[in-house]
Amino acid sequence: MSETKGFTSSFGAIAAAVGSAVGLGNIWRFPYICGQYGGGAFLLVYLCFVFFIGMALMITEFVMGRHTRRTPIFAYETLAPSPKQRWWRYAGLLGLITSFLILALYLVISGWTTNYFAESAVGRLAGLDSNAITEHFNSFSNSALRPIVFIAVFLAITAAVIIGGVQKGIERVSKILMPVLVVLLMALCVRSATLPGAAKGFEYLFKPDFTQLTGQGVLAALGQALFSLSVGMGVMIVYGSYLPKDDNLLKTSIWITVCDTLIAILAGIAIFPAVFACGQDPAGGPGLVFMTLPAVFNSMNPAEGLPIGTIFETIFFLLLVIAALTSAISLLEALVAWGNEYNTKRSSRTRNTIILCGLMLVLSAVLSLSNGVWNGFTIGGKTLFGFVDQLNSIYLPPLCSLCAVIFLGWVVKKEIIKDELSNGGTLKTGYLGVFMFLIRFVAPAALLIVLITGILNG
Repeated sequence: MSETKGFTSSFGAIAAAVGSAVGLGNIWRFPYICGQYGGGAFLLVYLCFVFFIGMALMITEFVMGRHTRRTPIFAYETLAPSPKQRWWRYAGLLGLITSFLILALYLVISGWTTNYFAESAVGRLAGLDSNAITEHFNSFSNSALRPIVFIAVFLAITAAVIIGGVQKGIERVSKILMPVLVVLLMALCVRSATLPGAAKGFEYLFKPDFTQLTGQGVLAALGQALFSLSVGMGVMIVYGSYLPKDDNLLKTSIWITVCDTLIAILAGIAIFPAVFACGQDPAGGPGLVFMTLPAVFNSMNPAEGLPIGTIFETIFFLLLVIAALTSAISLLEALVAWGNEYNTKRSSRTRNTIILCGLMLVLSAVLSLSNGVWNGFTIGGKTLFGFVDQLNSIYLPPLCSLCAVIFLGWVVKKEIIKDELSNGGTLKTGYLGVFMFLIRFVAPAALLIVLITGILNG
């Protein structure tokens, strides 16, 4: 993979990688998971996992990608010390399969988000009470055609960015969207913090109460750390292959992790004070964003005058669309890049993007329909949407991450790792021993616990 196809600057690389990490996992999933498992206590455990395990996994994937300049399958194959160990390529294949399934499910939720942004912008949700909003969401998500239309719209926007290429598409868009996302989120935080009764939300988020934290909550914190940083799906291997050779991988990983975590916390600040101020349930589950928050925003509208709640509701769902878009871009790019590398003679970025988007639209449509007209088809008692969601949230990313840390920690020569982290000996790597300990022992143990627990509880 030519370096001319990579990112042009460290800021561009960080913006793109943060965009990949910052998505629905931060703004949709983090608040409701945090709400379900006790607020501040969950946050504290989550931060430990993000910085001690999640960041180590990110560095692992960056090392593999930048050293080989290849996509996951070929990265494993290239780094294998001998031909007999090239079967590790199947770990890379698993990563691409994971990206494919996550993106398919992601597009369904992104379609919901796009629809809600459109409805908020025209004031369609204004005036609805909690029961009406819940009924509205259930009616929309279970319908046959409308969700698929919005999936197609969102997918078309994602495809347009990917066709633009790494520099003119992904990097350029990320440099614009990430600052916009932060500005919108800060505006929501200011509004939320000034609501009467908002102090209870801050106390809930930042005052740890470990009596509310269960063993399941600890495991959920680890799973959220993986989901939030976009590790365990091959994306960071691909983005690592685009990083400049003089880029400091440790600093880049720290920046991405810090930015990703701050945005997740800001999302909590934007949501929890408002939820408490309006007397809603912070443990609202997956419906927190689509059912609880519209009721919260509607309660901010005065009887007469400027509909301030509707304005902030529109800003919130625009924020969610941007977050979803930046993550969808990275997932689709991982697949398109593999297609370009697999068949360099016949493939092109545009052709591969169109083919993959066609496949994605079909699978996402099937997953969407499984919430409604096809909900009678189940696997293990779950709809197809629920089954794929379980694969994506419990099994596949931890399994992919486990393969990556075992491979880099025990199979790849340590000299290669040191050379990549030191940029050919030009940077100090005093942390190398700690990093190797984390990827050889700590991360595998944690990932195995998550997998085994998931299997037993599944």
